[in-house]
Amino acid sequence: MRVRLDLAYDGTAFSGWAAQPALRTVEGELTAALTTVLRVPGLRLTVAGRTDAGVHAHHQVAHVDVPAEAWAAVPGRTDRDPADALRTRLAGVLARSASGPRGASDVVVHGVRPAPPGFDARFSATWRRYAYRVSDSVATRDPVRRGAVLWHPRALDGAAMGRAAAGLVGEHDFLSFCRPREGATTIRTLESLAVERADAGPDAGLVVLTVRADAFCHSMVRSLAGALLAVGEGRRPVTWPAEALALRSRTAGVDVAPAHGLTLEGVGYPADELLSERARAARRVRTLDEDEASP
Repeated sequence: MRVRLDLAYDGTAFSGWAAQPALRTVEGELTAALTTVLRVPGLRLTVAGRTDAGVHAHHQVAHVDVPAEAWAAVPGRTDRDPADALRTRLAGVLARSASGPRGASDVVVHGVRPAPPGFDARFSATWRRYAYRVSDSVATRDPVRRGAVLWHPRALDGAAMGRAAAGLVGEHDFLSFCRPREGATTIRTLESLAVERADAGPDAGLVVLTVRADAFCHSMVRSLAGALLAVGEGRRPVTWPAEALALRSRTAGVDVAPAHGLTLEGVGYPADELLSERARAARRVRTLDEDEASP
């Protein structure tokens, strides 16, 4: 049976999501914990969005296929629901393997539930939303949050960054902002890209870039942030990010912003009856007509 996992993590001590030999990763830690609890070797996780080393997640989604007998055995001799029992037992195992304070884990599974038919954590997703947080003055620098906020040395023009961001929204080939993978497309639909200086809450005073798309290619969000930071500090004109996009080339000169300012904020899915249809559509390789290729 397929099980959906909703989780969050502090990416500081992880070498990204994807399992790598001899490196501590979110996938590696979570797979090991699931194997310990379920006593099933060879489990494989599928995630909504692979995050780079140092990137955080407030809300990530993954799925794992579990033998029905292992699922039924999770509660042991208690009468608890298997989903609740698995969540509780994962919390204990992950806390013991954490790199932080005793009893506190840097990856937490907040939700466990049987996935509906057709659910795929990666391909059924209709959108992902990230936030990139920047402090551009000493007054807004909180040492407690230094691992999740970029401390930028120069003041930023948030309004100029917002105007530049508007030229990137829509369906485009984002090759200038991606590290392409062999055989994969760099065409994405950027649904929204906003820049604002927060005036309340924990982000008060910070410049926050919020971006939502159907999917992202490798390093895309950090490259978008890097381009907008160049505009914000006056090194590039407002028109430059759109001009770089139109080049569709890794030689466009776009910088990749540091990883630790980036957080995956959420992932969205359609109604259960549309999950399979969405997964089929997401697996198709997209192309752009020439008249649609320029921003």
